[in-house]
Amino acid sequence: MFDTIRKHQRLMQLALMLVIVPSFAFFGISSYSGFMDKETDLVKVNGKPITAQEVEMGAKRQAERAGGNLQIAQSLQFRQAVLNELLQQRILGFAVGNLRLQVGKESLIKSLQNIPQIRALYKPDGSFDDARFKQLLASNGLNEEQFYASQAFDLKISQLLNSVARTELASPKISDIISTLYESERQVQALAFDAKDYLSKVNPTQEELQAFYEANAKLFVSPEFIDVEYIVLKADPKEDAKVFSEKADAFANLTYDQSDSLKPAADKLKIGVQSHKGLTRSGFSSNSKDHPLANSKVVQSLFGDEAVKNKRNIEAVQISPGVFVSARVVTFHPAQTLPFKDVATEIKRQVSQRAAEKLAIAAASERYASLQKDPKNNAGFAAPIWISRNKPSNLIGSALNDVMMISPDKLPVIVSAPNPGVGSTLYRVDQVRQPPASDAKVHKAQAAQIQALSAQSEFAGFMSYWRDAANVKVINPLKAANVGAGG
Repeated sequence: MFDTIRKHQRLMQLALMLVIVPSFAFFGISSYSGFMDKETDLVKVNGKPITAQEVEMGAKRQAERAGGNLQIAQSLQFRQAVLNELLQQRILGFAVGNLRLQVGKESLIKSLQNIPQIRALYKPDGSFDDARFKQLLASNGLNEEQFYASQAFDLKISQLLNSVARTELASPKISDIISTLYESERQVQALAFDAKDYLSKVNPTQEELQAFYEANAKLFVSPEFIDVEYIVLKADPKEDAKVFSEKADAFANLTYDQSDSLKPAADKLKIGVQSHKGLTRSGFSSNSKDHPLANSKVVQSLFGDEAVKNKRNIEAVQISPGVFVSARVVTFHPAQTLPFKDVATEIKRQVSQRAAEKLAIAAASERYASLQKDPKNNAGFAAPIWISRNKPSNLIGSALNDVMMISPDKLPVIVSAPNPGVGSTLYRVDQVRQPPASDAKVHKAQAAQIQALSAQSEFAGFMSYWRDAANVKVINPLKAANVGAGG
C-alpha cells in the first residue's frame, strides 16, 4: 500500500509523513465511528465528526507501535499529531470520493499480494489458505467486504497523491540561479573577541555572587530522586517453561495483591530483595543497560503517584524474555535548591564568564567602530580563507548569512557577528569570486532539494483546496488527556 508514494518519498516525505504511516490496523482504514455526542466532536469534515474517542484510540495504537509507552499517548502534543493525521486522512477520503476515483481489479490484487500477512497465506503448491485468511480478518475486527473496501480506498489515496507528486514543479533555470548563489565565494578574515581572554580582568564581589544566586535559584536545583527496593525473577534455562510461567503469575499476583511490601513475593519465590539509592527520572546512572532499573517503564512506574505517595509496589514488568521486575519506593527526596556554599564555585564560574563575555563584546564593538573609519586596516585578523554557502568553513547561522549578503560593490566590508556565550567575532570581507568550475553532483542535489520544497508547497495548496471543499470546521479544542493516578 502506498507504493507509488514511496517512489516519490524524497519529494513528499515531510508533507506526507503522517499519511504514509497509517494510524489504523495494518490493513488500512476500514471504518469510522458513527454519531457521538457533540461534546466529544473535535472537528467535522463534510459534516462528519472526528471525535475525542477516536483520537484517544488512535494515540494508544500509535504508542503501542512505538514501544508500548502509553504515557506518550497521553501527551497533548502526541494526541494533536494523531488528530492532524485523522483530519488529513478524512480530507483525502473526501477528495477521493468527490473525484470518483476507481481502482482496477488487477491493481487491487497486486496490492493485496504486497502485504506480508497475505503473502504468508499462500501454500507451497500456490493455493491460497482461505480459512486462515478469514481468521486473520476476524482477529482484526474485519469481514471480507470491509477489508477489500479498505484496500481499494488506500489505492485511491495512492493514486491521488501520486498525481500530485508527478506535477512538474521547479524550473531548471531557477535551480541554476540558486546553485550559482550557493557557489559564490567570499574571501574572509576573522578577528575573534573571546570571553576567556578577558577572564583575568574579572573579579566578582561576594555581593554580586549572592545576588546572582538569588536571581537564578532555578539553575541550582537538585532533581528529585528516590531510594528503592526491587526484586527480580529470572527464568532458569533448565526449568520447565510451564513451571516458570506459574512462578511469573505468582510474582505478578503477590506484588500486586500485597502491594505494601515486596517481602511476601520474595519469600514465596526465594528471591532476594535488592536496593538502590538515588534513582532519578532520567533513569539508572550506571552504563549497564541490562540492570533492572535501566528499564524506562520501571522508572516511569516508580515515579507514579501510587508508588511515590502511597509507597505501593509497581506492577510486575517484563524487561526482557524470562525476566520480571517489581519495585517500590522506600524514600522520596523532592527537588530542592542547593545551598549557596555547595554551588559557590559554579556560581563564580558563571558570573565571571558572563562578565568576561560583556567585556569581549564591548571590545569588539569598539574595534568595529574604528574599522568603519579605516576598513583596510587588517591588523590582528587571521589569515584569509575563501568561503561559500556550499563550503562555509566554521561560519554558521547569522554570521554566514551576513557575510554572504554583502554587496561586492562596497568591499572591503566589516561584519560584526555575535557569538552567544562566548563573545563576538569581526569578519573582514575584501573579495568576491565565482569558482572556475561547478560541481555537477552538488547542482543535482540542490535541484532535488528545491523540487522537494516546491512539492511540499504544491501539496500544501492541494490540501488547502480540499480542506475548504470539505467544509472543515473545528467544533471543540483538543484537551489534555484525563490521566488518573497510577503506579
